[in-house]
Amino acid sequence: MSIAISLRSCGKTWAGGARGLLPIDMDITAGETLVLLGPSGCGKTTLLRLIAGLEVPDAGGQVLFDGKDVTRLPIERRNVGMVFQSYALFPNMDVTGNIGYGLRVRGFAKNEVQNRVAEMLEMMQLTEFRNRSIDALSGGQRQRVALARAIAPRPQVLLLDEPLSALDARLREQLRQEIDTLLRALGITAIYVTHDQSEAMALGDRICVMDAGRIAQMGSGRDLYHHPANAFVADFIGDANKYVTQTGEVILRPEELSLRPDPNAAFMITRVTFLGPVLRVMVRHPDGQELRADVADDVTLQPGMRVEVSVGGASLMKADPPALD
Repeated sequence: MSIAISLRSCGKTWAGGARGLLPIDMDITAGETLVLLGPSGCGKTTLLRLIAGLEVPDAGGQVLFDGKDVTRLPIERRNVGMVFQSYALFPNMDVTGNIGYGLRVRGFAKNEVQNRVAEMLEMMQLTEFRNRSIDALSGGQRQRVALARAIAPRPQVLLLDEPLSALDARLREQLRQEIDTLLRALGITAIYVTHDQSEAMALGDRICVMDAGRIAQMGSGRDLYHHPANAFVADFIGDANKYVTQTGEVILRPEELSLRPDPNAAFMITRVTFLGPVLRVMVRHPDGQELRADVADDVTLQPGMRVEVSVGGASLMKADPPALD
């Protein structure tokens, strides 16, 4: 059964006074997949470790599982499963041994261990590799073993710390889909750490964007993309242009911009890159501002050409463009 998680005034100060995480409040719904997204050093892994019980928050902070205070409870008593970036598999054990390890140390009966290992092997499509050594597996197979080991004891919470970062792009996308299917099937409360916004958008019921130990914004991927709280969030969720007008700075998505050839226009194309479904067109204004526009493939758009740039039908040079909505 999945559980709800609440954090109250949870901060983390390291020895020497460095602040790894400023005090935050957060509520995670039972069965929800929450993605912690942000650059290296923003506090997302520290937050995950507080939930896991691998770190203790500063004085006054509380971690609650279904309303029960588990702040001082160690990881082995929290009924959580954890998947690491490095897999953390045992090279001296085969696939079956690795998957069953957590069950054995928890004292499960031998027949129960065998049944659950068989269930995990089938679920993760690893049955034919059951007796294979870890060193003989591919990166994707090792990650499946790590996932199987984490969920075999049927934890209430599954914590994943950048589990796909060591894999190539194609395999990452495949396993991302498999993890999403798995989490939906299990209905387990999951917290997933990543710096990859495409992973966050694909997996998260909600996304928590973190910046310098703070929560910059929290919401669905759609909300964060269309209603970013600031330029930092806009840059981390999708791609964004920052355009300075007489009345302030606005954030514009590349796909929001339209280009129309005009020899008298102020903007000039500096680069055109074919990206398959779209052209990425870089344009520059005489004041030095550059914008990226994603437009339909059009062979007439060439570097050196002057174009009118508009958003929502309004030219950038005739009126301040609207912010994203």
